[in-house]
Amino acid sequence: MAKFFGNLHLVLVVGLVLALAVIFAIPANTVPEQAILRWLHLFFGITWIGLLYYFNFVQIPTMPKVPAELKPGVSKFIAPSALFFFRWGAALTVLTGAIIAWRSGYLVEALTLTPGFVLIGIGMWLALIMAFNVWFIIWPNQKKALGIVPAEDAVKAKAATTAMIFSRTNTLLSLPMLYCMVNFNGG
Repeated sequence: MAKFFGNLHLVLVVGLVLALAVIFAIPANTVPEQAILRWLHLFFGITWIGLLYYFNFVQIPTMPKVPAELKPGVSKFIAPSALFFFRWGAALTVLTGAIIAWRSGYLVEALTLTPGFVLIGIGMWLALIMAFNVWFIIWPNQKKALGIVPAEDAVKAKAATTAMIFSRTNTLLSLPMLYCMVNFNGG
């Protein structure tokens, strides 16, 4: 058992096979492609927001307490790996969400905040702002702060603060965004 559960890729493959078995054995009350897209959207969203909350609830508040000699374990190994899944979770959440809205016929209505689609539209705009922050503010600054790209110490410190501020901004925006997404009844 330890060998199986010690292999994340194998666990994910078996989980995917089980999910597909459920998908095809017990169809959802919607078109199968739409059900799969919603499932993927949720999976990527959990990955993205779960890591956002990990960074904000665990890593950021804990790092000042970590002894200096142990910090490279986080900054050189854990954080870059977590940021990889964080970035791609954000991108794939937005992509699958946009495909769901497009296939359901409400993408334009949501993005233009048309009556009946205001709630999901606000959620989509918040997610777009958050994804923008991830890719164009948090990630470039984290690369400097973590030493993935060369930067002077003062630049690293400023980049770490900027990344933290926008990570906290995304945490703030995630609360209304999740409400909007969960409570939209259309599509």
